[in-house]
Amino acid sequence: MISKYFSLSELTKSSYPARKGIDNIPTGQNLINLTAAAVKLDEVRKLLGKPIYVSSGYRCPEVNTAVGGSKTSTHLTGEAFDFVCPEFGTVKEVFDAIRKSTLRYDQVLNEYNEWCHIGFGKQLRHQQLNVKRINGKTVYEVAK
Repeated sequence: MISKYFSLSELTKSSYPARKGIDNIPTGQNLINLTAAAVKLDEVRKLLGKPIYVSSGYRCPEVNTAVGGSKTSTHLTGEAFDFVCPEFGTVKEVFDAIRKSTLRYDQVLNEYNEWCHIGFGKQLRHQQLNVKRINGKTVYEVAK
């Protein structure tokens, strides 16, 4: 376990590197970042009071490119997670609970009402966005 609730394997798992034989385990600063971010993700888990299921945490550059991630994604540095918490509620309910909390984060996103993304990068902009596809394009809207 790299934090109270999360293991390294849980925060680095992905079917793509497993199929392709890619080592998706962070080292150096990325491992330090991932460990610190996991402790912050523990706070989200405590807020929700239910298990969090991470679908994407750390991504090495090859994995990030393969899944269509941004070249500036904080997944590359181990500082972001995509997750759901179905025992708590819908993605929107999880998103709203985080938005209304006193947690410190850089970004929280409601992505397509399918999962939440939370980033704990160096900046703490407290940015809250809904992500949608409109006419085949990804659109980011400030949450109201």
